[in-house]
Amino acid sequence: MNATLRKLFSFNGGVKPASNKTESNREPIVPLEAVPLPPQFVVPLHQSVGGIPQPLVQAGDKVLKGQRIGGATGAYSSAIHAPTSGTVLAVEPRLMAHTSGLTMLSVVIEPDGRDEWIELTPPDWRNMDGDTLRDYLRDAGVVGLGGAVFPSHMKLRQDRSTPMHTLVINGAECEPFITCDDLLMRERAADVLRGIIIIRTLLDAKEVAIGIEDNKPEAVAAMQAAIAANGDATIHAVAVPTRYPAGGAKQLIRVLTGIEVPHGERSTSYGVQCFNVGTAYAIYQALELGRPMISRILTVAGNVEHPRNYEVRFGTPMDFIARQAGLKPNTDAFIMGGPMMGFRMPALDVPVVKAANCIIASSPALFPPPPPEMACIRCGACARACPTDLQPFEMYWHARSKNFGKVQEFNLFDCIECGCCAFVCPSHIPLVDYYRFAKTEIWDRERKKNAADEARVRFEARNERAEREKREKAEKLAARTAAARATLITEGDSAAAAAPTAAPAAAATATASTEVDPKKALIEAAIARAKAKKAAAATAESTSAAPATQASETAAPTSGTEPTSKE
Repeated sequence: MNATLRKLFSFNGGVKPASNKTESNREPIVPLEAVPLPPQFVVPLHQSVGGIPQPLVQAGDKVLKGQRIGGATGAYSSAIHAPTSGTVLAVEPRLMAHTSGLTMLSVVIEPDGRDEWIELTPPDWRNMDGDTLRDYLRDAGVVGLGGAVFPSHMKLRQDRSTPMHTLVINGAECEPFITCDDLLMRERAADVLRGIIIIRTLLDAKEVAIGIEDNKPEAVAAMQAAIAANGDATIHAVAVPTRYPAGGAKQLIRVLTGIEVPHGERSTSYGVQCFNVGTAYAIYQALELGRPMISRILTVAGNVEHPRNYEVRFGTPMDFIARQAGLKPNTDAFIMGGPMMGFRMPALDVPVVKAANCIIASSPALFPPPPPEMACIRCGACARACPTDLQPFEMYWHARSKNFGKVQEFNLFDCIECGCCAFVCPSHIPLVDYYRFAKTEIWDRERKKNAADEARVRFEARNERAEREKREKAEKLAARTAAARATLITEGDSAAAAAPTAAPAAAATATASTEVDPKKALIEAAIARAKAKKAAAATAESTSAAPATQASETAAPTSGTEPTSKE
């Protein structure tokens, strides 16, 4: 189908900031082999959504390029690989590429200069079952390169309830300054298309729509030429109107298919899935060439002499790659991402990670300090600009007053933090900062609540176990007591029957009372035993005393005769 004949739709809101793209898309991509190796690579182990990979190496180990140094933990995780061959110097926390300034467990590698690959063996992915293939992509470290860095293998699961009819490929790249996807499609369109075909095969999608903003005519032409050479009439490269944020997944799906995904739902429920062109290229490299993800195309722009795109290894210090583009001395910070959604880095030497599609060198002249924040005048400009049809001013009021329950009622988590609201705000309120603050607080409270719930469950289980053990001990004690009582009753009856001084009437009375009161019978049986023992002792004493008396009587006359004779 010709791209000009495809019906396009529109989404509400959006803005048109200055693109600032022409400075960095004039020259071709600097290939991986042409970028010099830094003195050290600092490779963070956590570079995607999901679990933190476990280190597979330790200080002193020798590693090869592409060797796994971080193993995925669970389904929602992705492996990490060595960007070059060399020696592991340390596995320790290092400053990560995040505005928070926190540290992350990282593998520090000193290159040996040989840049030696591991043995690369492409898998026979066409004959693999789905789970095995997804595990391979997980271990190859393939994640989404559009910004969300969601593990790609999790998005390749088919929804059994809803057949997949459309695969949307995101080549819009609407954020200012960023041109990495534009240059990738221009120069490597055939490989991108091969990756797209792999994704479509795995999802069994009926058609593919590649959305590219109309300010990238060379990329549109390159992708259309690759599609024509392939001869597949179900794949279309479509030029969409340039409007930020047309590169948002829900916005691009709306433009290309007319499907509006409701709040809180996923596009897969409507038979649509979305992947970035960079992700498609990474999937092609992993499955057709056997190469794990160790690098990506990165735009270096802003306060540099020669803005352009580089293929950069993960773990490369940002200031090292920025100096390749001629970093100017008055640079005061780096912004990872674009000016609308990017984050200011805590230091210049933080490492390049999988989420880094652009490094903007900032300076006071390029990004002057923002004007002072003023009071909200409730003009509604933010609501008109919101591409997700939210009410930003209401969310702002409740987030500012820390009424987090109320802000959630306004679908806070549907906010994609595109920055359109702050861009048009006449009061210069950093609205997105308030939304991020509210999200962070809600997540923190949910974590604490979950921890408290788990502690309560453990406490109740412990109490129940203690009560159960107490009951079991009481039951065992009662059983032993009952057995002892039965034994005492039996012995008491025997002793009472054998006692010579026991009267028949008393025995009958004792028997009758035993039948009436077991406790009293026990007491009487004990008394009877005591009397029997006493009588037995008395009998034994009298028996032993009789011979002694006879002996004394025999000896008495002898002793009495002697005095008589003396007299």
